Amino acid sequence: MRLLLVEDDLALQANIKQHLIEAQYTVDVASDGEEGLFQAQEYQYDVAIIDVGLPKLDGLTLISQLREQNISYPIIILTARDSWQDKVIGLDAGADDYLSKPFQLEELVARINALIRRSAGKASPVIQNGPFSINTRSLEIKMHQEVVNLSGSEYKLFEYLMLHPGSVHSKSSLIEHIYDQDFDLDSNVIEVFIRRLRKKLDPDNQYQLIETLRGQGYRLRQLGQHE
Repeated sequence: MRLLLVEDDLALQANIKQHLIEAQYTVDVASDGEEGLFQAQEYQYDVAIIDVGLPKLDGLTLISQLREQNISYPIIILTARDSWQDKVIGLDAGADDYLSKPFQLEELVARINALIRRSAGKASPVIQNGPFSINTRSLEIKMHQEVVNLSGSEYKLFEYLMLHPGSVHSKSSLIEHIYDQDFDLDSNVIEVFIRRLRKKLDPDNQYQLIETLRGQGYRLRQLGQHE
């Protein structure tokens, strides 16, 4: 999952970014509202985390402009203001959730996970697809209740596919959700990770779990409960 963090406190920004990277997220950062607006318009994110008190363009105005441009991914606002009126203003501007400073980083991760699941139509942290399951809280993947060990990048790719079964994803769109904006979009790294996932999760191709659609990309098959 790829996140946008817009926070002008550089120490806090670095702390949040490191914690989110450790939680297997890809994180792009901006230090003011104008930079945040540019990145939000240029790249596709799964969640944005936006501080209210930003220079150049305040967080509430930034959120309002994103929603006016039909940018619809979930947004969490960070605010030092703890009155209910300020929280209502933030939600009315288009935010989906808020955290009052100071906050625990673990709570931020939990709220991000919940918003991603909600936007994908998933209520539980455990997502099931046939014999395969992924726990977005513990970052654990199982096949027939047996844990499958994946690398960090393999996990990110499989989590994204599990959240969007049946959808077709191009290589470039998958890269954009897994890596930051400096990554080479012409790389064949997605092909490598898809090959590894197939080998680790479905070595005999029994479930034909990840389909290749020539000229389009990849699709995770939506498996029945008893497959």
